[in-house]
Amino acid sequence: MAELDVDDKQVRRLCKAMGDERVAERDAAVAAYQAQPLTERKGVPEGVQAPAVAAVEVDGGRLQIFERVPRGEEATAAHEPPEEIQDDVAVPELEPAAKAKKPMHWREDKVGLLLTMTSERQATDPCPEIPPSFVNPQWIPELAKEMSKRAPPKEGEKADPPPPRAEGPEEKVEWESPEVVTKHLVATRRSWLDFGPMVAARAWSLGFFGAARRAFVGDGAENNWTLWRHHFSSFVPILDFIHALTYVFHSAVAGRPFAEGWLVYERWIRWVWTGEVEQVIAELALRQAELGTPAADAKETSPAKLVSRALGYLQNHKDRMRYAEYRREGLPIVSSYVESAVKQFNQRVKGTEKFWREAGAEEMLQLRADYLSDDEPMDHFWQRRQARESGQARYRAVA
Repeated sequence: MAELDVDDKQVRRLCKAMGDERVAERDAAVAAYQAQPLTERKGVPEGVQAPAVAAVEVDGGRLQIFERVPRGEEATAAHEPPEEIQDDVAVPELEPAAKAKKPMHWREDKVGLLLTMTSERQATDPCPEIPPSFVNPQWIPELAKEMSKRAPPKEGEKADPPPPRAEGPEEKVEWESPEVVTKHLVATRRSWLDFGPMVAARAWSLGFFGAARRAFVGDGAENNWTLWRHHFSSFVPILDFIHALTYVFHSAVAGRPFAEGWLVYERWIRWVWTGEVEQVIAELALRQAELGTPAADAKETSPAKLVSRALGYLQNHKDRMRYAEYRREGLPIVSSYVESAVKQFNQRVKGTEKFWREAGAEEMLQLRADYLSDDEPMDHFWQRRQARESGQARYRAVA
């Protein structure tokens, strides 16, 4: 815009320097937070007003890490499986290390989204009837396929047609998710053990622990709920409704003609919507008895395996699926906010031909989090940095 030619190397150097300073500031803030007594860590900082509704959501993204290794260790490094990558919907079959042909560089970055929201408490469920989109036979199979990353039918293999939709006026559903007021992001390449305090420190700085209504929303990944137990146990735990829907759909149509399975899905998902998950679990248990226990070597797409996984999933998370109660409290029930945030990070750091060093990835993730946060942390950073400048160039001794 200023018609200046800026060399890309200069931009990279500045991003590295500024990112390194921001990472250092973040780590110092986390250390200061952890050094406080527990009562203060669960309070509200002086001068900060707690929001009416606070929601924390966490998820993982993907990026490629390439670190040079000493000569002689290349073979070992090339066949190390990608660390920490997990998905609570699909379990991809990784190629055995002995047969791997190329180094696997994909790694997981962690993203935390902190939302301040506004909503009203209701005496009754503001939306007792499930929205039509969740019982749309044209849309739900595609959504479930995308969520579970299942392959499309093989060439020449046709899926059963969906049942026709009933004619008549569209059902009106007067319910909306709580309105987002502000969003704040945290991101790192470090471990989940380190990630938890980062999210907690950021939440504390925003007054989240003093909010009247607090929610922690996530999918079924165990890392999410370990983080919740250690740092946000006072927040209402909520399983993402879309992930639950995916399990219910696949288990309902497993081993049945689509038209028959769809009717089962409709009955089950309406129970899930109203928080009556125990009824779904009871019918799933009967279905499991019909199909039998899946063999140890059963395929992930076998009906018995799909039903078994759904049954375990709902049993493990049933206490986080009281959706009617959450709607009455004006709390969010989907993790689509953080999934959208992960995509925004991916736009910058993810690519088939884009590789990072660990230090560079950490710096860029921090800068990206600052850029996407509504409170514009970089503006405050520039002010602090300018105030620290003495007007003298800083030199380093040459070794």
